[in-house]
Amino acid sequence: MNAWALAMLRKAAFEQGRLIGSYKRYCRPDGREWAEFLKARCAFFSMGENCSIQTNVHIADPSYVRMGNNVRLSGCTLFGHDGSINMINRAYGLKLDRVGKIELLDNVYVGHQAIILPGVTVGPNAIVASGAVVSKDVPENVVYGGIPAKRICSLDEHVERLKKQAADLPWMHLIEERNAEFDPEIQPELDRIRLATWYGAVST
Repeated sequence: MNAWALAMLRKAAFEQGRLIGSYKRYCRPDGREWAEFLKARCAFFSMGENCSIQTNVHIADPSYVRMGNNVRLSGCTLFGHDGSINMINRAYGLKLDRVGKIELLDNVYVGHQAIILPGVTVGPNAIVASGAVVSKDVPENVVYGGIPAKRICSLDEHVERLKKQAADLPWMHLIEERNAEFDPEIQPELDRIRLATWYGAVST
C-alpha cells in the first residue's frame, strides 16, 4: 500500500473512527501512535501526555479509565467490571452491580499479560510486572508483581539496579546518543553490537 493510501487510512481512523481494522493492519501503529488514536477518539475518561499503548492491550471499559502522563501499557488487560455479576444475577434472581474505575497515574508501566481489576489505582511512579494480577491499589514508587500482585521493591531501588546494569553494556554510548526512544539511524549499529555481544557474531 502506497504512502497516500496509508495517510488516507490514518485520516479515516483518526477523524471519523472508520476502517480501524485496516488502519491497524496496514499502518501498523506503534504504541505512541495507537495511544494518540485512542485519545483522539475519546476512548478514555481522560489521558495525559506522552502515553504509549500497544495495539494488543485489551481495555474492557475504557470510559472508566483515567490515565496520567507517561503511562505505558504493553499487552495487558484492564477490567472495569466483574463479568461474573450477570451470571450471579440470573442464577440468584438478583440485581447486583460491581464496577470500578481504573486510574493509572503519572509514570506508570504495566507489563505484558498483567491484569488490572476494577477499583484499582496505580502509582504515580510505579511498575506492574508482566503476568501480575492487581486487585488492590499499587502505591507510589514501587514495583509490583505476582499473583496476587505484591511489592517487589521500590521504583528507586529498581532504577538504581538498572543504572548499574546499563553501565556495563557495550552499546551504552549509542543509547546516550539517541535523541528519542527510537532512532532509526542508530538502530542497525545498536542491533549489530548487541548481537555480536550475545552471540559472538551477527546471524546469517
